Amino acid sequence: MGILDALLNMPSFALIAFIAGVICLVVEMFIPGFGVAGGSGILLLFIGIVLTAESFAQGMVMAAILIVILAVILTIVLYSAYRGRLSEKLILKESTDAASGFSGTEDLNCLLGSSGTSITVLRPSGTAEIDGVRLDVVTRGEYIRAGTSIKVIEVEGNRIVVAKW
Repeated sequence: MGILDALLNMPSFALIAFIAGVICLVVEMFIPGFGVAGGSGILLLFIGIVLTAESFAQGMVMAAILIVILAVILTIVLYSAYRGRLSEKLILKESTDAASGFSGTEDLNCLLGSSGTSITVLRPSGTAEIDGVRLDVVTRGEYIRAGTSIKVIEVEGNRIVVAKW
């Protein structure tokens, strides 16, 4: 009995397992995530092959055919995602740079030159109150006691460097 005959005369449960397995893998391609659909699809395809194949060699040929079919489906999905309607939903077209108005962190450069008081001991990091706002600050390695007047000498992203004032 050939592979085509085996596919045409397979039990209904095996056919359902094949179809459900392919559907689960296609769902996994469209909805990336935890992998439950993909894992279930692979398991269902394996069950379908075990129930259908009459020999090990026939099972390997069926697995190879399924891999080719899934590769073709994945190629179609990726092409559709890149060029087709899916590209609008799956691929981010907008830029998230500073020129477009996006910022990864709050701009703290306005604090440069401001003065305040250390609330905790800075050894070299701690908390200070600058312009009435509690902030996490660091020194350049020096030890500053709590209650000491400080001044912001450098700002890099969200890192605020202070020194005694």
